[in-house]
Amino acid sequence: MLTLFKISPLTPLIQSETLELLEWSRLCQHLSTFAATKLGAIASRHLQIPGSQAESEQLLTQTKEVYELESRLTSGLSFEGIQDIGDSLERAELQGILAGDELLAIATTLAGTRNLRRVIDSHEDLTILTDLVAELRTYPEIEQEIHRCIDERGQVADRASPKLGDIRAELRKVRSQITQKLHNIMQVKSNAVQEQIITQRGDRFVIPVKASHKDVIPGIVHDTSTSGVTLYVEPNSVVPMGNQLRQLIRREEVETEAIRRKLTEEVAAVKPDLERLLAIVTTLDLATAKSRYSYWLKANPPRFINRDNRENITLRQLRHPLLVWQNQHEQGHDVIPVDMLVQPEIRVVTITGPNTGGKTVTLKTLALAALMAKVGLFIPAREPVELPWFDLILADIGDEQSLQQSLSTFSGHIRRISRILAALGNGDVGMRGRGDAEIEVGNGDVGTRGRGDAEIDVGNGVDISVSASPDSTLCPSPSSLILLDEVGAGTDPVEGSALAISLLRYLADNALLTMASTHFGELKALKYQDERFENASVEFDETTLSPTYRLLWGIPGRSNALAIARRLGLKAEVVAAAKQEMGGANDEVNEVIAGLEAQRKRQETKAAEAQKLLQQAEKLYKEVSEKATNLEEREKSLKAEQEVAVQQAITQAKGEIAQVIRRLQQGTPTAQNAQQATNALNQISAKFSQKQHSPAKPVGFMPKVGDRIRISKLGQTAEVITVPNEDGELNVRFGIMKMTVKLADIESLDGKKPEPVEKTRGRGDAGKKVPEVVPPVEVPIIRTSKNTVDLRGKRVADSEIIVDKAISEASGAIWIIHGHGTGKLREGVHEFLRQHPRVSRFEAAAQADGGTGVTIAYIY
Repeated sequence: MLTLFKISPLTPLIQSETLELLEWSRLCQHLSTFAATKLGAIASRHLQIPGSQAESEQLLTQTKEVYELESRLTSGLSFEGIQDIGDSLERAELQGILAGDELLAIATTLAGTRNLRRVIDSHEDLTILTDLVAELRTYPEIEQEIHRCIDERGQVADRASPKLGDIRAELRKVRSQITQKLHNIMQVKSNAVQEQIITQRGDRFVIPVKASHKDVIPGIVHDTSTSGVTLYVEPNSVVPMGNQLRQLIRREEVETEAIRRKLTEEVAAVKPDLERLLAIVTTLDLATAKSRYSYWLKANPPRFINRDNRENITLRQLRHPLLVWQNQHEQGHDVIPVDMLVQPEIRVVTITGPNTGGKTVTLKTLALAALMAKVGLFIPAREPVELPWFDLILADIGDEQSLQQSLSTFSGHIRRISRILAALGNGDVGMRGRGDAEIEVGNGDVGTRGRGDAEIDVGNGVDISVSASPDSTLCPSPSSLILLDEVGAGTDPVEGSALAISLLRYLADNALLTMASTHFGELKALKYQDERFENASVEFDETTLSPTYRLLWGIPGRSNALAIARRLGLKAEVVAAAKQEMGGANDEVNEVIAGLEAQRKRQETKAAEAQKLLQQAEKLYKEVSEKATNLEEREKSLKAEQEVAVQQAITQAKGEIAQVIRRLQQGTPTAQNAQQATNALNQISAKFSQKQHSPAKPVGFMPKVGDRIRISKLGQTAEVITVPNEDGELNVRFGIMKMTVKLADIESLDGKKPEPVEKTRGRGDAGKKVPEVVPPVEVPIIRTSKNTVDLRGKRVADSEIIVDKAISEASGAIWIIHGHGTGKLREGVHEFLRQHPRVSRFEAAAQADGGTGVTIAYIY
């Protein structure tokens, strides 16, 4: 017997009634839809409610780890191939012979479980899950043997044994001989054949023969058509072969049965391990179903608190899980969440307010949340989710009126409350569903009419073990959650109110938390007499005469019966008389309550506005941060692009210099060649400039004739031939070439910049010296195919569109080729550039770049 979970037969009847009142079975049914296997669905529908906090903590950890694991996997945890093989294992143990499809199901279950373990083992930080699958034995040798002997259709394969292969080869041969023989007969005796087909009756091959020609084809008649016109005849010449075929089929059956018996014996030998495998897989599937259901609910994991440590019960934006399902799947109304913040000293909460205001739903929501936490489910509430672990969760909700048992509404409530008090007094711990033991309730005591072991068979080879120790003892259970709906109702208001007060005071002493809904005004005053009591109310909109389903803490509610009656059309004098009967004191109380509600609404409105402003500020901060980050990234990108452009310019300049040097080295250099090379180098020097990243060089160097210096722009060293003149120019030589350079373009070999040359002023400033201003080094502007626009042959209007597009895409400068021609295109382009806001200046290109036929426009 596979034991998945246990149920105590000592469970009080009131606990089972509570589960029914809370519609716990509906929640379990919803949970089962998220299970991946049949056993997982069964376990979900018969969900165990643990009897200790340690078990609940273990189940919650399982759910958390599966939730984390599925968030890491792209397609979630897969249970593909895993099937319910419980019945097959039982029959194998009883020496039955398993069918091919049953053996195949066992093989796929072993393979699916092995894949499941492989996935979990790859996440070693999930310790609970890895420990759970560590005991799995998947027997790959049995799986391989089953796949070798059983094909994908569940049939025994020819390769299962050499003997079976020989038998089936002989079978195919005999069948072929029979069909060939029958074809020959039909061709020769075609007039006697009703139709040219070969069919079977049982395991015998026959042909359709006309009844009037039965003597033409003598043989055994195996069947007749409905009309009697056709006889299905096995010709005498084929009968021996048919007998041989039947013998071969029997031999095949014996051999396949032997193969399946051998495989079944291998399975039976490891049945305990396979049952353990099923239990582990079911546990994993149940944890996965809880995780997926919790994700669907947008729920959060709870934390069990200790009320003795003065921790608050915190359940913000708590939603009823069944109402959420109804809203999503059954087009129900929107679910209004409630907030429950209960201080550690509070033992009893009385909820007041009008009918249909949501008091009962609030009670059920809290109870279901406590049950969900106990079984390892997340709670549909906003984090943090904190509540105690309740030993008992008992409820008296709804009408217990019964004509059959001669029970009034009041009597029904009292009987159920008596069972609640009896359960508290006896303290039977563990709400686990209803077992087979009978429970007798009498005089407020709970007992049993029999103890022992029982089993509940849920089908599919899965049994649920029910056990109870004969030496069991009962102990008090103070950690209880009690829920009472309309406490004290159904009888005289004075007596009912007194009974309700007495009952709530008793529960304050004997239960951890009690929530009770009521219409009795006397219960509202208990808060001011005992610090363990708290008031709450459900909000009601008097304008629309409809509840808002919001739970208000600290304020007692009003029934609003007279206001509702007046708005529904009851005569004014009747309502006025009713008010007079109530007295002025009650009016004053209602006015105070109304004032408190109005004050609370104002505070909530201001809090909502403050929250809205905070969210807007956070959104604005996020947007500004993102823009700042984007600007920084853009700046870095532009700097990188400029650096690349500089490096490309340097590389191109060096390449052109190398070409000039190679031309000089070819043949005998002349003075004319040297002058051409000098001019070419000057053009290269004017075209390219090196971007400076290093800090300013030290000043104080003055070149003399014969000194070795470095030309910064060209990256070359040279020898000084003449000292600098008053314009700051000097002649240098490197190799066989001579050229004139400016002081600003050279530096000493140790990196020092030359001192500026002092120039002599004109006649009015004779003798005065002024330092030469060194022009700043600019980023090189390089002509490429991307920043060059050819307008030749275009009209002025078309050219303006092309130039405007080039300017919008350019940075630095663009080269505009317009040619000479009549000059109208050039004038039109220049006029357009003068008016364009992004053009800082423009000029004709150097002679080498096209001269006046090309205009260079510099872009902001």
